[in-house]
Amino acid sequence: MSSPLIDRRTLLQASAASAAGLILPAAQAQAWPSKPVRLVVPFAPGGSSEIVARTTAHEMGKHLGQSVFVENKPGAAGNVAMQEVARATDEHTLILGHIGTLAVNPYMFDKLPYDPNKDFRPLTLLAKVPSLYLVHPDLPVKSLKELIAYAKKNPAKLNYGSAGNGSAGHLAMEYLKMVTETFMLHVPYRGTGPQLTDLLAGRLDLASVGAPAVLQFIKTGKLRCIATGTPQRIPQLPDVPTVAEQGWPGFEMTQWYGLMAPSTLKPEMADKIANAAIKAVKEQSSQDKLTADAAQAVGSSPADFAAFITKEQQRWKAVVQRAKIKPD
Repeated sequence: MSSPLIDRRTLLQASAASAAGLILPAAQAQAWPSKPVRLVVPFAPGGSSEIVARTTAHEMGKHLGQSVFVENKPGAAGNVAMQEVARATDEHTLILGHIGTLAVNPYMFDKLPYDPNKDFRPLTLLAKVPSLYLVHPDLPVKSLKELIAYAKKNPAKLNYGSAGNGSAGHLAMEYLKMVTETFMLHVPYRGTGPQLTDLLAGRLDLASVGAPAVLQFIKTGKLRCIATGTPQRIPQLPDVPTVAEQGWPGFEMTQWYGLMAPSTLKPEMADKIANAAIKAVKEQSSQDKLTADAAQAVGSSPADFAAFITKEQQRWKAVVQRAKIKPD
């Protein structure tokens, strides 16, 4: 026969264990993140992606109570980084989603090492970046109409660079070629930085690049902007007309960047990250930084971002298939 004292002690121990079981997960969630958060950028340094990522990461760290550090991991049009993050289980790894990795690669590659819709959880659309159409100053054209006329008079003479096959710049140029019925040779690079080096040196004739990475070169006359891909002119370049204004109505091309987490990340953790990212991109300091680089801060809800990705996938599927864009 058991002692009443022992029974009471056992009951108290069981109750304490039960209470601890209820309290511990909540405490763990409250304490998360427990170490610095890694934000992977699937491209080489020097482009719009890095500007958006670093601006957001700086402010996110303040809201999370942990630093957020950016790691560039280029390769295979972003597939290398996407595959790695899709499999990450440390609960402290995120990735910068992009028009290329989320809306283009699914139709450009016969098989991907990740599923953009099943392996990732959309958190927020961070920013949209105007695509600018640029030429080297030595090229004898000062408008988009002049460029198209020159290209048609000099077939196969012009070359344009991009950050790689399927990159936003590649899409922007193929889209332009499609609507203007012109031909220009594509020269893919491994990132925006290397591409800009050759464009500035005159080894490339033209390119389409996100505004943040090139405004400084436009202002100093090292590059000439002949058109913007936005529906309206941008405040930073009020004298540069849009593609639509110059004879191709309805034309629109903008790059976009959003925050993604592995689909295995717990919902409460994903919500915490999403809230921090939305607050971060809407901070006045972030908006000032992005606006200075002609980027538009967004900060959408996870549901809105998911719907946006679906719409973009439908749009660019048609462009990729028509232009027959294939990876290197």
